[in-house]
Parts: sequence; structure tokens; C-alpha cells
Amino acid sequence: MVVATVATLGVAAAASLFMAWSIGAGSSGSTPFAPAVGANAISVMRAGLVVGVLGLLGAILQGANVTEAVGTELIGGVTLTAGAAIVALLTAAALVAIGVFAGYPIATAFTVTGAVVGVGLAMGGDPAWPKYSEILTLWVLTPFVGGGVAYGVARLLIGETLPERPLTAALAGLVGAIVANVGFALLGPAGEQASLSEALGAGLSVGELGSALVTVAIAAVVAVAVYADLGRDREGAQRRFLLAMGGLVAFSAGGSQVGLAIGPLVPIFSDVGVPLWALLVGGGAGLLVGSWTGAPRMIKAISQDYASMGPRRSISALIPSFAIAQIAVAFGIPVSFNEIIVSAIVGAGYAAGDAGVSRAKMGYTVFAWVASLVGSLALGFGVYTAVQFVL
Repeated sequence: MVVATVATLGVAAAASLFMAWSIGAGSSGSTPFAPAVGANAISVMRAGLVVGVLGLLGAILQGANVTEAVGTELIGGVTLTAGAAIVALLTAAALVAIGVFAGYPIATAFTVTGAVVGVGLAMGGDPAWPKYSEILTLWVLTPFVGGGVAYGVARLLIGETLPERPLTAALAGLVGAIVANVGFALLGPAGEQASLSEALGAGLSVGELGSALVTVAIAAVVAVAVYADLGRDREGAQRRFLLAMGGLVAFSAGGSQVGLAIGPLVPIFSDVGVPLWALLVGGGAGLLVGSWTGAPRMIKAISQDYASMGPRRSISALIPSFAIAQIAVAFGIPVSFNEIIVSAIVGAGYAAGDAGVSRAKMGYTVFAWVASLVGSLALGFGVYTAVQFVL
């Protein structure tokens, strides 16, 4: 009995690692630096290496919220078994891997969510409608909000209405303010996260204003630093800002996407005493390996096939991508980084007229997103039902 249990847990862990590799190769590993690669700010191979390390850090420091949501909040009335987790993870990973090798960015959040819900319903569980409403709201709004903001920011940066140097510095300050309010596991008490503004603001004798003052201070420091850098070397400063944004998005991707790989394992491994942080480390390592071994193919596809990107349009795409990703992490909502980045790239690309935006490629991608959600749900339900019937 013990041997069978250990073997089942081992298969579940292997399925989770396969899912983590697929995500690292296709979503968290390819999308964060795709705009930077498209703007020739970093090479494809170097981008894959850097995003893997940052994704690992994000998984460990920010991965708890989405992980717990995927593992416990997508279905009601039942708890995922090891067999259900294996079916869900293998179904989703297979679909993502097909997308990686075909060169189309399959939405990992869609596939994992669909597969988990599918097996949960096959187990006799109840739909978690409130959580579905949150998830679908973010999924539907992401292309319009992310693409729209990217379009607006790009129009301002490439236009002549506002001076570019102070505008870029102001955008950097906004990013600094977001970073100041991002939650990190190391800054909070056990089992919770806290932001830089909360941790540093608590030491000020101004009560609740401490967090706001720290946020303003960090935003101001970042804005002044970028403004001065632009004055010394405009093109170099744009490249450094772009790479910094890519790093922030890569970190956010790790915090969000690791939950898609290890979330289904939470109910079964918590029962045997495995702490959540250990699962996060294992899932983050899987993302890193996937980024290093499989991401270059998808980085090329996203950076070149959807739109022609310069540094300013790439910055415009990454700013809303970072903001949306952190909102999803904070609320524990599984979100597709392919959807976030591709929408923002297309929005920023249209800011310069057509800018090489591939409508055909975009159409195939949207179809793949919808098909991956519907297909993973149906496959998860069907495969688990078939397995239960056979056994």
C-alpha cells in the first residue's frame, strides 16, 4: 500500500514537472523578453537564460496565491486526488507542448484551468462560479486593457505631443510605484506576503501614511534615475529600461505560472506533510529548465511573427503586461502570459500604423486560445471518466 502511494505521488510529481517544463518553454519562458528580443535589446539565447533564473525567483517569492487557487478554488465539493491531478496535468502539458513545437503560444492558464475543472466535474464536483467570474473577467478584459494601454503609451512615446524624456521618466516612476506595492514572501509573516512599502512604511512614525510615502519615494527615485540616464545616453537608457521591464515581467511570470504547474498537487502533497515552499521550489526549477531548453523557439515566434517592435513600442507593451500580471498574482487568478504579452505587442504595434502586425497569426492564436480552453476541459473530463470506468 505504501509503495503504491509513493509511486502514485511520484507519477503526479513527474506530471507536474512536465507541466512546469512546458510552461517554461512556452509561456513564462518566452513571453517576458519577447518584446526586448524584437527590439534587438537582447539575444534570443541570453533572454532564455535570464528569464529562467528570474522565473525561479518569482515562483518562490510570489507563487503561493495562484498555486493555492488552482489547487483548491476551481472546483467545489471534492478534493483533487492524485489520479485526477495526473490526468489534469498531463492533458494540459500535452496541449502546451504541441503549441511549443508548432510555434503557437498556447495559453497555459486556459489549458490548466480547463483540465482541472474538467477532471473536477468528472469527480462529481460543483462548479466554483464566483471564481470563474473573476477569472473570465480578467481573461476577457486583458486583451482590451493591455492592448489599449500599450497602444496609448506607444502613441505618446513615438508622437510629438509630449517630450519623450520626461514622459519616459514618468512611466518609469509609475513602474517603481507598482514594484513598491508588490507582495513578497520574504517580507511578510509566515504564510503571508508583504510589500516594500508596507515593510519600510511600518518603520515610519506616521501611521497608515508610511506605505504611501515609501511608494512616492521609490517612484521618485526611479523616475529621477531614468531621467538622468536618458540625458547621458538616450538609446542605451531605453535599452536598459526595456531590459528591466522584461526582468520584472519574467519575475511576475514565475509567480503566476508556477501555480499552473504545481497547483493540482497542493491537496495531495499537503496531506503527506510536504510544505508549499518545497512545491514552489520544485515547480520553479521546472520552469527554469523549460526556459533554458525550450523557450528560444517561442521567443523568436512572439518577437518576430506578431509585429515589428522598436524599443519604445516594446516598453509600451511591457508596462501594462507587468501591471496586469501583478494584479493576477495578488488576487490569485491564473492568467495567460501569452494572452497578456501578445495583446500588448499587437496594441503597441498598431500605434505605428500597421507596424507589421500579422492579422493571420493573431487570428490563429486567438483560435488556439479558445480551443485550448474548450479542448482541455473536454479532454480532462473525458479522460478521467474513461480512466475511472476502466479501473
